[in-house]
Amino acid sequence: MDPGDLVIARPEGLYCPPGDFYIDPWRAVDRAVITHGHSDHARPGNGHYLTAAPGAPILRKRLGADITLDTLAYGQAINHHGVTVSLHPAGHVLGSAQVRLEYQGQVWVASGDYKLEDDGTCAPFEPVPCHTFITESTFGLPIYRWTPQPELFADINAWWQSNAANQRTTVLFCYALGKAQRLLSGLDPSIGPIFVHGAMAPLNQIYREAGVPLPPTCTMAEMSDAAQLRRSMVLAPPSAQGTPWMKRFGDYADGFASGWMHLRGTRRRRGVDRGFVMSDHADWPGLQQAIAATGAERVFVTHGQVDVMVRWLSEQGLQAQGFVTEYGDEEAGVEGVSA
Repeated sequence: MDPGDLVIARPEGLYCPPGDFYIDPWRAVDRAVITHGHSDHARPGNGHYLTAAPGAPILRKRLGADITLDTLAYGQAINHHGVTVSLHPAGHVLGSAQVRLEYQGQVWVASGDYKLEDDGTCAPFEPVPCHTFITESTFGLPIYRWTPQPELFADINAWWQSNAANQRTTVLFCYALGKAQRLLSGLDPSIGPIFVHGAMAPLNQIYREAGVPLPPTCTMAEMSDAAQLRRSMVLAPPSAQGTPWMKRFGDYADGFASGWMHLRGTRRRRGVDRGFVMSDHADWPGLQQAIAATGAERVFVTHGQVDVMVRWLSEQGLQAQGFVTEYGDEEAGVEGVSA
């Protein structure tokens, strides 16, 4: 670390010394800039929050309606203790943002979590030129290369259609924020009714109110005809797997949507019929493309395959090192986060 660094690692989280605020702190602080609403990045107890305007309803839903929360439109800049702060689309989930910091001629960007493929449910990733870039590396290995979204949805809908033809309920496990809404946006409602777990319904409504087109859905409590289940798609969080809530579906087919489904053995450990490789994080080529687009000469790598990414960046002639953070293992079953 250099004495003049705009962001440093402290026990509370990533800290901007001249601005006296934190980015996605994992311990309670006075001022926190939040990149997005997943629970490993947006934690309770902070005195003041700042986030991108589209993500405000998510933070209030998850952290409480009474939090002290300020918002910025994407690209809108404010000056705080001489640091110019602006938020820019990260393409991860609704309201996700990269944090741009400018101070005494230096520009840093903290990316939070991001992906490059425009999924249609949130503002697409926007490269932000900078001198120093802080990047995630959740899927920072060359093996991770995502199938284009149209092909993925064709596969999911064909599986659902086959199950419906055999009068079997289709249950697809996915995380409640981001993944569920992205799946809904690509499902074919002509195949059958779509039901969602009650934990997803409020978040779906936030997306709809933000103008994201999603097909009609019902919770199980709103079901009027149990016979509908035999040709329905049910989206449920991973925490529902193996619970009494599942017994109502009888002989059902189940699947799991996650970037980790790319690994052999993950589907078997999850105990599901099908695994669909879908992630809200950048794959290996996406990480490389995003970093190159910033023009940064210096890169800090957080959470994920840190050592591999640092080594690769160093081989490309960049100044690279890791930041130790407490962001979650986003496929370890922690509700509120998503890979």
